[in-house]
Amino acid sequence: MNSAAPVHAIVLAGGRATRMGGVDKPAVVVGGRRMLDTALDAVDDCERVVVVGPRRSDLDSTVLQTQETPPGTGPVAGVAAGLAVLDADPADRVILLASDLPFVKPATVETLAAAVQDADTVFAVDESGRLQFLLSAWRVGALTDRIRSLGSAVNQPMKALVPATFDTVLFRGVTDCDTPDDIERARSDASAAPVTVEEARNAILATVPPLPPRSAELATSLGATLAEPLLAAEALPRIAVSAMDGYAVAGEGPWVLRDAVRYAGSSEELELADGEAARIATGAHLPSGATTVVRDEFAVATDTPEGPRLSRREGTPVRDDARRRGEDWHEGHRLAEEGTAVTPALLSAAASAEVTTAGVRGPVRAHVVVTGDEIRREGPLRRGQTRDALGPVLPQFLSSCGIRTVADTHLRDTSDSFDELFREVRQPDLIVIVGATGGGAADQLRAALDRAEARVVVGRVRCRPGGSQVTALLPDGRVVLGLPGNPYAAVATLLTTVPSIAAALTGRIPALPQWGRIANASEVSGDATRILPAVPQPDGTWRVDPGIRTAHLAGLIDREALALVPAGAVDGDLAELVPLPR
Repeated sequence: MNSAAPVHAIVLAGGRATRMGGVDKPAVVVGGRRMLDTALDAVDDCERVVVVGPRRSDLDSTVLQTQETPPGTGPVAGVAAGLAVLDADPADRVILLASDLPFVKPATVETLAAAVQDADTVFAVDESGRLQFLLSAWRVGALTDRIRSLGSAVNQPMKALVPATFDTVLFRGVTDCDTPDDIERARSDASAAPVTVEEARNAILATVPPLPPRSAELATSLGATLAEPLLAAEALPRIAVSAMDGYAVAGEGPWVLRDAVRYAGSSEELELADGEAARIATGAHLPSGATTVVRDEFAVATDTPEGPRLSRREGTPVRDDARRRGEDWHEGHRLAEEGTAVTPALLSAAASAEVTTAGVRGPVRAHVVVTGDEIRREGPLRRGQTRDALGPVLPQFLSSCGIRTVADTHLRDTSDSFDELFREVRQPDLIVIVGATGGGAADQLRAALDRAEARVVVGRVRCRPGGSQVTALLPDGRVVLGLPGNPYAAVATLLTTVPSIAAALTGRIPALPQWGRIANASEVSGDATRILPAVPQPDGTWRVDPGIRTAHLAGLIDREALALVPAGAVDGDLAELVPLPR
């Protein structure tokens, strides 16, 4: 804030939200983020920020936190509690901001702060002419005086604070959310405006509900996610075994070497008396009476008149080359946490621990739909037709994201084709649709989603390609992902969006993104994120292809990743890297 008098902020994030069933309203997600986070971003430039409400452990340490006393006694009590924590000079300015304004922006706060220089109190007015009491700016002294004039701040409505004279500033799009219908309207408005790739992913993770957990055979659950911790059913090793080829020995050497060999998997009885030894193979369980294993390179076998003898080679260390029961883990050991993806490594570890079934979510089942009268998969092309070069390979791209394709369909460009699809296709968790996401004459998907009463989670994204993508939830929980029609745009969108859908549906812990420095970022950056094929360079940077064509996938051949080059990037800037499946 550029002014002489400092500007502070009080963000009200409490209240019972009784008109919304008592939900934690500040934590409600609109446009891919919590409304509280939107409010905190709006006041980020303020000198001191106080959040009034139940304590939240995830707020930045620079944010002060307090709560009205007693809790739940109204917004004026909250403002009073915030002022007490601020302990600001009466000449300072303070912004009062509710955490249920999903579209408030830093520029809104800047405007209010500037306006209060000429008045003690300034209220925002929305396009309907309604005063927004909790989107206002005050001189600290004026606000303190108003609260004191009330006698008690407990259970006072905000309008009780309104002074006899005040200024107003008109803002559009600052209506608050008091009811579930308000939230849905805000989400609809948010989905109509393009969001960033990160905001789109956050909206999906926050909005798409997880699949119900089920008990399943792990061997058939690749791509699923654990719905409970994975606990070992047996110790590993179950019994003491040899870690090396060598000799099982009993007691201190030298030892009498018996004419016996213990092989891995052997069920024959073998018992060693003190001072005896026998050959043993890696992985074989120790004979009864054996105290340790001496590996081959540490042992010397000699023939004596009394028979074969074994001793340690001079100068070699005395060590135990046996693996003891439970050395890796004991029964009940936590092998993996809830939210861990079921991968080949997890399956192998589970088998070692004698675990065959577990509670899982998923794997996600997908139905792939390629749209367009011009698309032809088999047979010779007729005039005006295009080969389906995407439908046959989309299952492989989905598989790389842990999703199983259970069916695929070619859909004609008819007015009711999507209506029938949503009615008839009930098996999958995810319907992936290629094409029909734009605004052309043949693009029917968005209208069909409206008719199906779907909830649009992501309407458009500020990226190229892939800006026209749409993610929606049908009333029964099926997810619809609409991809652009061009093959490269479809694959780029799929690889950047589908992992978030899979994580949301299965309750998976999202993987941390990979990053790389883009050597030629300034050559390709613009006013939106560019998604481009990238190859690593000898100096550790990455170089992207500036002239990628979207009508085919030839530009992905011999490329290792897609780079999400940020808007306005310059050479050497970091970009997220999405590995390309091999």
